[in-house]
Order: sequence, then structure tokens, then C-alpha cells
Amino acid sequence: MKNATKLSRKHIIRHHIHKATSSEYFRVLVLRTLGNFLLFSSLFMIGKTLYSPVREEIKYFINSKLNKQYIVADTITIPPPAVESKGLLARAFNFKQVEVLAPSDPEFSIVVPKIGANAKIFSNTNAGNEKEYLDVLEKGVAHTLGTAFPGEGGHIFLFAHSTDYFWNVGNYNAVFYLLYKLEKGDEVNLFYKGQRYVYRIIGNQVVDPSQVEYLTRKTNREFLTLQTCWPPGTTLKRLLVFAVRVAE
Repeated sequence: MKNATKLSRKHIIRHHIHKATSSEYFRVLVLRTLGNFLLFSSLFMIGKTLYSPVREEIKYFINSKLNKQYIVADTITIPPPAVESKGLLARAFNFKQVEVLAPSDPEFSIVVPKIGANAKIFSNTNAGNEKEYLDVLEKGVAHTLGTAFPGEGGHIFLFAHSTDYFWNVGNYNAVFYLLYKLEKGDEVNLFYKGQRYVYRIIGNQVVDPSQVEYLTRKTNREFLTLQTCWPPGTTLKRLLVFAVRVAE
């Protein structure tokens, strides 16, 4: 009888141990699954946010190392270099040492040869209407309603790569991600109604999103402002790049 009681107690103890072990196993399994889900979700959001700027950075780095040249369509004055002048890496990947940038839309577009930027501009975009300008920025560059057009002698304000939330940055056109690479003297081309207008960079400035006074800049010469988010892949600040029209 005593032996039967002992066996019964051992069975009960083993049952409780097994039950506790199973419960602990499932708790650990759930926590581990949840942790993995949160980790991969975070990595996905980071990748989604930074994919476009990282891609542009890598492209710019490779082009710089291989001395790639971008030439605006109607200014081909330098003949393309001979095939023999290409490096081994350029030949291996069939890399084009010289690429001609024809405007995306001769009616209104921007071409920046240093960074290989080429995009259509959508005119008279209301910078105060979030839905309107976010729709535009998925397709190209926005021209701000109320600012001048090329050839009018006033202040032209263009912006791109903007968003409502930082994790949405990757959804928008990446044409302005590399604006910070531009230096004094670099060329910006605007095409408007079939005519080309050339501007030279004169400086830049990082400002808070609330500083909107630059939209209404007064000028006695044709002045161009390009705006994008800063740093690339975030919406923390705004980078403004300033240029003036080159005299014909």
C-alpha cells in the first residue's frame, strides 16, 4: 500500500513537472516568436526607409570612382572617350563612361548632370496641401504655386523627396537625395516650354521645416531654390540649395 502511495505521488510530481515544463516551453516559444517578429519588422522598416538613399549613394560612389560623365542632351561638345580608356571594372559591367541626359519632359523638367538627376517638374503645386504635393512627389519634382517660372526673372522654388512620416520616405521620388553633393559652380538645367535655362549653384543651407520664409524670397535676378529633406532618408530638417541663372 505504501509503495502504491509513493508511486502515485511520484506520478503526480512528474505530471506537474511535465505540465510546468510544457507551459514554460510555450511561453518561451511565444516570446521568441514575438521578439523575432519585432526584429524583422524593424529591419524591414529601416530597409524600406533607407533603400533609396543608400542606392543613390552607392550609384554616385561607383560613378565617381569610374569617372562617369553626364552630358545634357543639347550640349554634346565633348566626344565620348574611346572604349580602350575604360577601366577593367567598367568594361566588365559594360559601364557607359559618358551618358547623355535628355530632359524627361521638354515642357518642364530638371537635369542636374553632376548627380545624374533627371525628372519631370509638376507646375503650380500647392505646398500647403499635403495630399496634393505628396501625390506629385511620387512622380517627380514639385514647382511651388506662386513662385516664378524659368525665364521670368523671379524666384523659382522646386522641392522633392518629402513625406508625411519618416518610414514613408522610400515611397517618394529619389531625384533630390544627392543634392548635398552639389557645390558652388555646379550646373543645374531647367527645361521649360522647349527651352533650356542654365543655373549655377551659389550655396546651400539647412533649416527647420517651420522656416518657410524662403518660399517668398525677393530677388532682383532669376533665382532658383531646390529643397529636399535632410538628412537623406529622414524628415528632420530641410536642405536648401541656391542657384542663379547664367547670363545668356
